[in-house]
Amino acid sequence: MSWFESFILGLVQGLTEFLPISSSAHLRLTAAFAGWHDPGAAFTAITQIGTETAVLIYFRKDIVRIVSAWFRSLTNKALRSDHDAQMGWLVIVGSIPIGVLGVTFKDQIEGPFRDLRLIATTLIVMGIVLGIADRLAARDEAGGKHRVVKQRKTLQELGVRDGLIYGVCQAMALIPGVSRSGATISGGLLMGYTREAAARYSFLLAIPAVLASGVFELKDASAGGHVAWPQTIFATVIAFAVGYAVIAWFMKFITTKSFMPFVIYRILLGIVLFILVGTDALSPHAGESAG
Repeated sequence: MSWFESFILGLVQGLTEFLPISSSAHLRLTAAFAGWHDPGAAFTAITQIGTETAVLIYFRKDIVRIVSAWFRSLTNKALRSDHDAQMGWLVIVGSIPIGVLGVTFKDQIEGPFRDLRLIATTLIVMGIVLGIADRLAARDEAGGKHRVVKQRKTLQELGVRDGLIYGVCQAMALIPGVSRSGATISGGLLMGYTREAAARYSFLLAIPAVLASGVFELKDASAGGHVAWPQTIFATVIAFAVGYAVIAWFMKFITTKSFMPFVIYRILLGIVLFILVGTDALSPHAGESAG
């Protein structure tokens, strides 16, 4: 991997990790369109440590409050009903599905799941799901001639059942093209949460899973010696800087805007990808030989 490739891939990771358009798919597609080797699942997981560090810094007040309350609740029963302490448990519970499925389907994630036809399918299908979820949220917020405005749920109303559903949605993002934020935000909107609540919990829920995945891949990559470390670290730093700026923009964007631009983008990209593969302009396995 060249320094230019690592810069572009780090930029793509930072730009797409928090938007509901799938960073893993865009890393895969960038390599395929440019004629580079697929950066692979290990590169994706390691550079995600950079973007997840941006989450830790951006939500540092929330995270410190939740972690502190959770630890104190272990010895103080009175604190177990505290919302922050409960959020700590809910993040743990919501992380179980992706942990179990990530280990179970590790070989598929690093192999067959990276087929461009599957990525095109998940881009379109999850784009439609996000569009439906966004439309339902907009209808509740706007009301109508024969409908009153419906109050949507906040994180104060998050329970174990919804936390697990969020977790299952997050686990779907193991397939490139689904999008971690896209799946969890869609799930949150379909369960009746506000856009801001769905996005905030999506980012908080991703922290244990992404950091664990990154550390796991770091261990394997160090043992296998198949990662270009200087370039990967450089890409991780780029992903962190760009990712922080994207989080700040995205959290402001969703308070007043619809997700429809992302829906349209996903569907169009999926269609273009199907056309390119269908006309043999692009191989469904383009760039798959990891380098």
